[in-house]
Amino acid sequence: MEEGNRRTKFVELAEKRVTRAIKDIRLIGNLSNRTNYSYDEEDVRKIMSGLQNEIRLLKKRFDSLSSPEEFVFSLSDREAETPKAGGE
Repeated sequence: MEEGNRRTKFVELAEKRVTRAIKDIRLIGNLSNRTNYSYDEEDVRKIMSGLQNEIRLLKKRFDSLSSPEEFVFSLSDREAETPKAGGE
């Protein structure tokens, strides 16, 4: 693929994916409405930790050529799976 086309594709996909991610994060924020949902501080901690972990992994992928890691988020009592190598 030509350099100009690669850049155009990157911009197109980045705009769509970041917009979708921001929208989804805002939807997660809607879960804070205690009138509609019941949660405890541990749930909040797990959500924040999961999101922060993914941002950390995202930064790492852009900062280096290391292989991507995948983190599976869970609110259940069992521990979330540890990061593992793999892509989309």
